[in-house]
Order: sequence, then C-alpha cells, then structure tokens
Amino acid sequence: MPKNEVNSHVKNERESEHTIDRNRFLIRNRGSCSSSSESTTTGNCEDDSNAIRQREIHRFARTFSLQEEQMPLAAPKEDLDDQFSDIHSAFSDSMSGIIGKCGLLEVAFAYDAPVKKMTIHVLQARDIPATDRGRPQYTQVHIVLLPGKKQKQKSKVRHGDNPQFMESFLFHRITPEDVNNMSVRFRLYGCERMRRQRLIGECIISFSNINLQLQSNIWVPLEPRANTAINAMACEVLSLCQSNSTGSMQSMQHGTVPELLIGLSYNGTTGRLSVEIIKGSNFRHVTAAKAPDTYVKLMLLSSTGQELARSKTSIRRSQPNPLFKEMFMYQVALFQLCDVSLMVTVYNKKNIKRKERVGWFIMGRNSSGDEESAHWEEMTQFKGELLSRWHILVES
Repeated sequence: MPKNEVNSHVKNERESEHTIDRNRFLIRNRGSCSSSSESTTTGNCEDDSNAIRQREIHRFARTFSLQEEQMPLAAPKEDLDDQFSDIHSAFSDSMSGIIGKCGLLEVAFAYDAPVKKMTIHVLQARDIPATDRGRPQYTQVHIVLLPGKKQKQKSKVRHGDNPQFMESFLFHRITPEDVNNMSVRFRLYGCERMRRQRLIGECIISFSNINLQLQSNIWVPLEPRANTAINAMACEVLSLCQSNSTGSMQSMQHGTVPELLIGLSYNGTTGRLSVEIIKGSNFRHVTAAKAPDTYVKLMLLSSTGQELARSKTSIRRSQPNPLFKEMFMYQVALFQLCDVSLMVTVYNKKNIKRKERVGWFIMGRNSSGDEESAHWEEMTQFKGELLSRWHILVES
C-alpha cells in the first residue's frame, strides 16, 4: 500500500475516533442536563438528534441545488458523477464548507431559562494555521460573556494539531429578558514557552442568532482580531438599519448638530436600569478635517448631585458617526428612580492627558430639555422595554 494511502487511512481512523468521543461527550452532558428537570424525557433527546439530522439533510439539499444550478446543461456524465461524489464527500464531513482563516472551533450551547444558566460546551478545534514559528503544539480556549465581560472561563491546555477539549462551562445570571442582547467571545491561544500565549483567532456569537431551545453543536470559523471587529460592526450596522425605533428618523431633522442615539429600560422588579449607547451623529471638528476620537461617559447622580456610579464606552477613532452598541447596567431602587439623574457626556480624546467635551445632556430628575424628560418618563411607563431616542448634545 502506498505511503500516502496509509497516512490517509490513519487520519480517517483518528477522525472517526474523535467523532465517537465527541458524540459520547454530548450524550453524557445531555443526560446530566435532562436529569435536573423531571419533565425531560428520553424522547426529547431523540427529537433533538432527529432535528439535527434534518438540518444536515436540508443543508446538503441546498448545497446540491446550488451546485446543480452551476452545472452546464450539456455536461458529460463523468463530470456529473465526479461533482456528485464531491458533494457527497462534503456532506459526510458536516462542516467542510466552512473556511476559517485561523481554524475552526466546535461548540455547543444549552440554556436553562428557569434557573438563568447557560452551559457552553467546547468540544474541539481543527485546521489551526501554521505561522513562521510553526504550528502551536499546545492550545487553550478563553471564553468571555459580553457585553459585561464579568464572567470569564478558560479551558485546559491541550496538545495536538486538532486538540480535543471536551469541556463544559457554566455561566450564571442570564435572564430570559437579557439573553438576546448578550453574546459570547471565543479566543483560541497558542501556548508557548515561559507561559507566553499567542492569539490564534477569535469569534463572537450572539445568542439572538442561536436556537437556544435546542442543544446542537456548531462549527464556528475563527478570524483574526481585526476581522472580527469589522464583522461585528457590520452586523450591528445591519441591525440598526433594520430597527424600527421611533426615534430613528429624528436625527435627519437637525442637520449638522451633534446627536447621540441612546436606549433606556428599567425593570422595577429587579431594580435594574439599563442604558445602551447606540450611535452618534455629526461628531466633527470645527476646524480640523479629521474626525475626532470620541467616547461617551455616563454618570448617575443623586438629587444632591452626588455621584452614585460612572461608566464609559471604548474609544471610536476617526469616526464622525461612531457606532458604539454598548450596554451598561445600574442598580436603582424603584423609590429612588424619580430622584436620580443620568448625565451623558461625549468627549474627544486628543492625547493621553488631554480631552475636550463635544457635548452633553441630562435625563431624569434634572433633565436638560423636554426631549430628555419625555424619554425618561416613557422609560418608567414601559417597564422592561428598551426605548431608543436621539438627543441633541448641548455644546456649552
């Protein structure tokens, strides 16, 4: 037997063993999750497997239909057979159509809404690219829950070109009201000598794009850090364009006046005030041609002007209409809601020690205008619903 055929045979056997181990891991975790709820039965697990199988069949059918449309009408029978065999082999390897510049990562999600917990399974990685220093021998996965970045997890360090992690991580305090506004970031690191780590690739998955009612494993492509930021921003722009916010057209009426689109929501049961900084408009220098480097600072003030909490967004560099999409949470009791004020200030970061104020406005008890006061009142009436409005920045 030729040497290349032997290597191919050994590789196929290893992949089959990895697939068997992965399936055993998922079945074991599904069994543990089902035992925590008396209403879960073995039939549900079978339904999940059937649903996964159906999705694979539908994806194969779509792939075959696209290939069939691209075939010439007078193609020889041999060419059609070759193309069909290629499609069949692609279907056998469920994620061969996904190409990741920095490799692929297989993960799975299981959300338990009653107990507000999310279980994330990190199964394996493959197609890790080689660099000038060679392919990393040891790898590790870092997981961060966004946007708060307060819950972080790390996998064990694994060895090999296609590392098998097979680990589960539990994240707490994920309410059904907030789960669609949250996402998770995976980063794959190569572990080198002297405990140094080199970022191989990352990906960000929004929970709103996942069917959390059905646990299924997903292959996600890892991208360089810069590409991930660009793709995330493109998705956020698309979501903004598709939004039917009542204040989305108000910005077009003020010409070149700097404005900020902000969202407010309040849950009286939990006492949580949510503030989302969405987007800015017309952030420009009066004299300079370059757009400013801006960020937004939030200050929660008491009725006497005492600072209760503060937050700020990351810096958006050289963007006249910056997109932020950052959420901040504050704990405010229901009886205190009418006595607090939220001061929103936009700054231009010139250098390390110097900054200048672009504009500001205040909402709440000491509102700076009628629009700010009306927005705050609407938030108290529509409890739990995020209301987005444009606000003009006061430049003085």
